[in-house]
Amino acid sequence: MATKGCVARMRQIRQVRWRRTNGTGAAGLPVTALLVLSLGAGGVAVAQAQPAVASEVLPGPVAPPARTTEPVTPASAHLRITEGQVGEVGPGGTIRYPSVTSCLTVTVRLQDGGKVGAHASLFQVPGEYRSDRILAAVKQRIGTRRVRAVEVRGAVGAWVPSYFTRAIESYAEGEQVPVPTGPDPKGLARAVADGLGEPRGKVTVEDLPDGDQTVD
Repeated sequence: MATKGCVARMRQIRQVRWRRTNGTGAAGLPVTALLVLSLGAGGVAVAQAQPAVASEVLPGPVAPPARTTEPVTPASAHLRITEGQVGEVGPGGTIRYPSVTSCLTVTVRLQDGGKVGAHASLFQVPGEYRSDRILAAVKQRIGTRRVRAVEVRGAVGAWVPSYFTRAIESYAEGEQVPVPTGPDPKGLARAVADGLGEPRGKVTVEDLPDGDQTVD
C-alpha cells in the first residue's frame, strides 16, 4: 500500500486543531500549527508514512516496556521498518527504512553483527511507537547484548532532541511545543545515547532526509 506524506498528515492535524481554537494570529495558533509554520520556514521537508506489518517488528505500547535479558533471534535477513516501528535482523541482514523525509532512523549495530533498527516519526502513527517511547523499545530489544555502534540518520534539522523524551503529542493545547531553530546533531546524539544507556562516543548522526534508507 502506498505511503502518504507527513505534509498531508500535518495539514490534517492542523485543520482539526484550528477548529478548536478561538484566537487569531500567531498567538491563537495551536501548537501543531506553530510547528508546521516553523518547519516550513526552515525549509524542512516533512513526510509521513502509514504503518505496515513487517516481520519481527515490535508494535508500540502505551508505556515503554521493560528491558529483556535474553537476545531475540530475528526471523528475517531482510526487514522493512516503517514509521514508529522497531525491528531486528541478524548478521549480514539488511534493514530498509521507507520514506525518511521528516523522520530519524536509529540503527544499533550489535557486537555479533546483527542490527536493531527504529524508525522515529515526528508524529505518532496509530498503533506504533511515538517519539518518546521508541528508544525504550530499542533498549528492550537489545537486552544484555553488547553494542558496537549507533547510527542516527534522517531529517536532523526537523528534530529537537527533547522529542525523544517528550513527544509532540504529549503537549496540550496552549502549551508551547519546542521547534527546531537549526540542526542539532550533538544534542540528538546525546539524547539517543542517554535513551539507550550507551556511551556518547558510540553514536554518530548524519543529516540524510532523502527518502528511503537501506542499511547493510
